[in-house]
Amino acid sequence: MLNKVDYKAQAKALKLPTKMIVNRLQTAALSGKTYATLNPATGKVLAELPAASAADVDKAVAVARQAFEDGRWSKLTPANRKKVLLRLASIIEENALDLALMESLDSGKTISDCINIDLPEAINSLRWHAEAVDKIYDQVAPANDSSLGLIVREPIGVVGIVLPWNFPLLMLAWKIGPALAAGCTIVVKPAEETSLTTLRVAELALDAGLPAGVFNVVTGDGPNVGEPIGRHPDIDAVSFTGSTDTGRRFLKYSSESNLKEVVLEMGGKNPCIVMDDVADLDAVATHIGNGAFWNMGQNCSAISRVFVHKDVKDRLLEKLTEVAKTWTVGDPLEPETRIGPLISKTHFEKVSSYLGGEGKVVAGGRVFNGTTIEPTIMEFDRHDTKHVREEIFGPIVSVLGVDSLAQAVSLANETEYGLAASVFTADGTRALRAARAIKAGTVTVNCYGEGDAATPFGGYKQSGFGGRDKAFHAHDQYCQTKTLWIDLSSSNEGF
Repeated sequence: MLNKVDYKAQAKALKLPTKMIVNRLQTAALSGKTYATLNPATGKVLAELPAASAADVDKAVAVARQAFEDGRWSKLTPANRKKVLLRLASIIEENALDLALMESLDSGKTISDCINIDLPEAINSLRWHAEAVDKIYDQVAPANDSSLGLIVREPIGVVGIVLPWNFPLLMLAWKIGPALAAGCTIVVKPAEETSLTTLRVAELALDAGLPAGVFNVVTGDGPNVGEPIGRHPDIDAVSFTGSTDTGRRFLKYSSESNLKEVVLEMGGKNPCIVMDDVADLDAVATHIGNGAFWNMGQNCSAISRVFVHKDVKDRLLEKLTEVAKTWTVGDPLEPETRIGPLISKTHFEKVSSYLGGEGKVVAGGRVFNGTTIEPTIMEFDRHDTKHVREEIFGPIVSVLGVDSLAQAVSLANETEYGLAASVFTADGTRALRAARAIKAGTVTVNCYGEGDAATPFGGYKQSGFGGRDKAFHAHDQYCQTKTLWIDLSSSNEGF
């Protein structure tokens, strides 16, 4: 880690990307239009980026289709695809500082998170999926003596990837890793607010040796780029991470076009259960702080609701208050800063609206510069308020008392979402029974987290649909499964 002065000097010297990548070429929008991407911490323009349209999407899809069909990538041996992807991971690692700064400037994320979490995790994800390329086996069916049944995997084709603004680089890695490993070609739409690191990685992919047309990036807004991707008749699958409302639209786009496969990772209202037998409330409070305040709470798996046994609720609130004080608010390029600005003024206004109304503010609640909200803990007696029901997507956590584990699990499941959950108890059997009963894609026990590269990530109910990110499971959504049935009975060899 450098100091703030060093980071600012390095940031000032950055050469920011200003062009899309289509068919290995840096290109402007066909219309010539641009839009400004802003630094959330200062409100200043970082760069003018191409404001693409459906015509630009058509162009990118056409070159991606050609690249897929002629086999320049899809028909490479798994070992050769692995070499290219490992080379890309190494080149990203060589450029890690510039990418971390770019991510921090473009999203408002703290430089410490970008350097210590986002970049290492993105690099690790790419390497994991690269190594998986030649380790995923096809199958042989248990056929009779005169037949052979082969079950093989084939790349699905051209994949549209639509990214969120909260983890631009990490979500890019989660999706391009398995998609490229499978042999697909891709058309990526980064979030309009946070496109810079995606564009830079696409440039680095050219240095890594990805062929022309394999990795394309088209920048712009949802109506002009996202919807054309969702409706495009020559895109075979879409992988989307973002809001539940937008995810619904992609299902509609698919149903009204070519019925492309759609994988959705969407919102969450994630519960944390704390029982009265926990051995170390200080550790529990630290985990809850990490889960609730990491990335300013702009995380679909953030801890948003804490159901704590009434016998330890007051003690936990005291410890959570102390933890919240350690999440310092400040300049994202200051290494000690843990809380930076929210992504936009519009989002700030939405999140700050939850600071009023019902509930008691136990800690935090202050706002700064019309961009930043300090870590906030609110206590509630009722579980039917909007704070406890709605996804806030900011550094605000609601705490409610419960009488039993059964009540906590029941309340945890009273949501339209089902992405993540946490359970804290010293009783292993109770923990496992609760984890099994909670309807969520990831349940952590005595910790907060999302697993690692080898564990699938996705949700139940309105948190997810159609597949999972991470692990071998992520490769499934970028592959078709084909049966080859071979008749061996025509042989005259006599055996």
